[in-house]
Amino acid sequence: MNLNKVFILGNLTRDPELRQTPNGQNVANFGVATNRMWTDQTGNKQTQVEFHNVVVWGRLAEIASQYLSKGRLVLIEGRLMTRSWQDQQGQKKYRTEVITESMQLGPRFAPNAAGQSSPSAQEREQAPPSVPAPETEILPEIQLDDMGKNEEEIKVENIPF
Repeated sequence: MNLNKVFILGNLTRDPELRQTPNGQNVANFGVATNRMWTDQTGNKQTQVEFHNVVVWGRLAEIASQYLSKGRLVLIEGRLMTRSWQDQQGQKKYRTEVITESMQLGPRFAPNAAGQSSPSAQEREQAPPSVPAPETEILPEIQLDDMGKNEEEIKVENIPF
C-alpha cells in the first residue's frame, strides 16, 4: 500500500486566485509559507521558510477565496502532485503542488483599538511568514448549574448497545 498525504499549517503568501475551468468547476490557487525552527550546534536559533503551492477545487475553492487572504493562518490536508510542461524554449518545467482534500481556517482576530480585525497589509508585508499569536474572542460563560436541569438521569443499563 502507498500513501501520499500532506498536512501544512502556515500563513498565506498571497490572496487566493479563484477561476473556473471550461466545464464550470471552481479552482483556487495560493501559496502557503511554513517555518522550521531549530537550534544549531553552536546554540544559535535557526529558521528556514518553505513555500508551498496549494490548489483547492470546488466548494472549498469558493470558501478559500471568500475567507482567506494574505497573512492568514490555514491548515491544509491533501496530497502532493507534480505536473510538468514544456516552456517556450522547449525546456521541461516541473511544479509540485498540494491538492487540497480538506482545509481549516485559522483563528479570527478580535478587533483591536483601531477597529481592525486583522493585521494591516503593511504589517503583513513587513513581518516574515510565521504563525501569528491570535487575540482571543471572549465567549459567553456556561454555568454548570444550568446544565442538566429538567433532564432525566441516564442509566447505563438503559443504553441499548
